[in-house]
Amino acid sequence: MKLASILVLMTTLSVGAQAQASAPDAHVATIDGRKVTAGELQALLSVLAPQAQQNFLKSPKAFLDQIGMLYRVTEMAEKAKLDQASPFKEQLAFQRMQILYNAQSNAVYSSIHISAEEVKKFYEANKDRYSQVRVKVIYVSFSSNPPASPDPKGKKILTESEAKAKAESLLGEIRAGGDFVKLAKQHSEDADSVARDAEFATIRKSDNIPDAIKAAIFSLKAGQVSEPVRQPNGFYLFRAEDVTAQPLDQVTEDIVTQARQARFNQWMQDVQQRVQVKIENPEFFKSNAAAPAK
Repeated sequence: MKLASILVLMTTLSVGAQAQASAPDAHVATIDGRKVTAGELQALLSVLAPQAQQNFLKSPKAFLDQIGMLYRVTEMAEKAKLDQASPFKEQLAFQRMQILYNAQSNAVYSSIHISAEEVKKFYEANKDRYSQVRVKVIYVSFSSNPPASPDPKGKKILTESEAKAKAESLLGEIRAGGDFVKLAKQHSEDADSVARDAEFATIRKSDNIPDAIKAAIFSLKAGQVSEPVRQPNGFYLFRAEDVTAQPLDQVTEDIVTQARQARFNQWMQDVQQRVQVKIENPEFFKSNAAAPAK
């Protein structure tokens, strides 16, 4: 592991299992004559990525060798006063600001509490957001380039206009009293749903599905059938079986996350509004003086 890799890895939060096995003040290693306690090592491991922790568990000695190098070379840089020289001084100052910025932001976000009453109130006020519809489907495919001489013994491949006409004809039969499931088994090309009596899925508004399908499904009441919905390779007919809302216990975590994020965003906005910036010398920003030093 290179020195630069150690610095990069010391960014995420996790804890090494072996370091937790000893009391914090237990002497667990010596580096250049300096005693290292379990508590110090645990604190170091707590900011390492999981992969770095695995490296520690696989080879503690190799890991400590690299830490020793980090200590030694850092000490050399400080004796040479590189931390007080440009551009290192500015880089250290900027990194310090970034670390403290993230620390304060995380502390604020973690401190935000959303009560059960707030969750319930939000749920009731936004119940439509958690609507879900269980649907059955009939799918009629088409090809933009059907073969000029189709196989007389095979299934006819429809053009887009032919598929649309077929879907509209099936819709007419259904609205005239035809059995949706029976027609699906006879004509639908979605084998999975056909095997399940045309059952497609329970669709939620948060699902990542095409907007046209989502709009068609959520415009239906129970028992209604959609107009043909065009997709790149075919037309769908959807029938709404049940129109309900996700239970509160299924969406509580989502509501808490949204509410916390909204409050955090408001805090960020409030802080930003208090920041006062005034450009005193516009010419500076137009000139080469604002360009990075070479």
